[in-house]
Amino acid sequence: MKKYFTLIFFVFLTLSSFAKRLNDTNSLDTNEVIKLNKQGFAMRLTDPAQTVSDASKALAIAQKIDYDTGIAESWRVMGIGNYYLSQPVKAIDNYLTALNFFTKINDLRGEAKVYNNIGNLYRDNDYDRALGFFTKSLVIAKKLSDNKLIASIYFNIGNIYNSKKSFYQALNFYNKSNDLFVMLKDTVNLVQCMQNKGVIYYSLKQFDKAESLLLEANKEAKQLDLNEPVARIDLTLADLYTRQNKFNQAEKIIAEGVNLSNIVNNDKTKYDFKYTSFQLDFKRKNYEHALNYLYNIYKQDSAIYRENTSTQINLIQEQFKQQARQKENEILLQRQKYDRVRFWGVTVVAGLLLVLVAVLINNVKRKAATNIQLTNLNAEVSRQKDNLDRINHHLEEIIDERTKDLQVKNKKLSEYSSYLSHQIRGPIATLKGLMNLEKEGLVDQPECIRMMNKCVGEIDDKIIEMSDMLHDPGRTGF
Repeated sequence: MKKYFTLIFFVFLTLSSFAKRLNDTNSLDTNEVIKLNKQGFAMRLTDPAQTVSDASKALAIAQKIDYDTGIAESWRVMGIGNYYLSQPVKAIDNYLTALNFFTKINDLRGEAKVYNNIGNLYRDNDYDRALGFFTKSLVIAKKLSDNKLIASIYFNIGNIYNSKKSFYQALNFYNKSNDLFVMLKDTVNLVQCMQNKGVIYYSLKQFDKAESLLLEANKEAKQLDLNEPVARIDLTLADLYTRQNKFNQAEKIIAEGVNLSNIVNNDKTKYDFKYTSFQLDFKRKNYEHALNYLYNIYKQDSAIYRENTSTQINLIQEQFKQQARQKENEILLQRQKYDRVRFWGVTVVAGLLLVLVAVLINNVKRKAATNIQLTNLNAEVSRQKDNLDRINHHLEEIIDERTKDLQVKNKKLSEYSSYLSHQIRGPIATLKGLMNLEKEGLVDQPECIRMMNKCVGEIDDKIIEMSDMLHDPGRTGF
């Protein structure tokens, strides 16, 4: 028995150790997924290709350990990377896949982030649809009191109004987001906020204020190594300097911006710098270079128009495909849920049947044991009955003997009583007579006493004789 318990303890200890190691491994893998996703997200404005790479690595680990939250976030971060790489079709596919996973695990914050990201994707080609996604995201963010997400959504809504040339509405949303970013100490988004406010003031022709904000944003963006925002800031500064005929400064800032556009590999930004270069050469009256830029812009503009039209169609088609896949996944999940319910139902019924069989077997065994006990008890009762019958018969014989003996003794006692009464009555009568004579004074006192003593002696003798007869029942004498 001692060896048995030792073996059980050893097996339990081994399993516990294995479970602990497995849990520790999963914990490490989970932390690696979170780390890679955060790292990729942080690189979105510096090297979006690295964002996609980091998110892909995180996705592989998350899928290996069935970490649904990590899988969803990996798809989302990958979509952000593809967005900054000007790959909208890939981005929408990533976002919708992430949305499916966030919905599956009921992660509202994750869903709101994806809606915000999809809104950004539609920002340049469908303002109303973009605002619809931002509004949906904002409702959830306010419900969760997620100030970081709320600030980001305000910032993106400001971008929509900026694109729609509703500059004061845009400025209002930028100020709202700026206040929250200050509270959150979010330096990256504060730089972008400053940049976009500079763009607004440039559009409002408040050039001094715009230049001050843009130069400050440019400086801080460089300190944070944010290549993409620096390139976008350079675009606005180049336009500003061109308009003010500061051609050398414009040329210098365009060169810096083109270099950064090549680093981040953003085709849209590259195109925007070609157009800015055209404006600069045209303003300088360098028409030959301007015409060359214009020719390239025309070709690229046509391609971009076709690409944007195609992108919108592809986005819608991809959404329909994703919705179809989502419905298929829902059906599959329902089927799996039904199968699980059926499996557990069968398991429970089988378990109950096993319990019932075990109870029946146990009852049969108990009944057999009870029957054996009853048989033994019946045999014991029979033996006890026989013993009682013999005892009762013996007691009856004893009672008969005792009854006869009592009858004899009662008869003798009656005889003793009659004899004693007869023998004692005579002396007592004499005593009574002597007492009467003595009262009448008819007898001499001494003589009376002597005779009374004699009567008492006779009575005493009779009593002793009676006692001897009672203690010796075998004696006869009367």
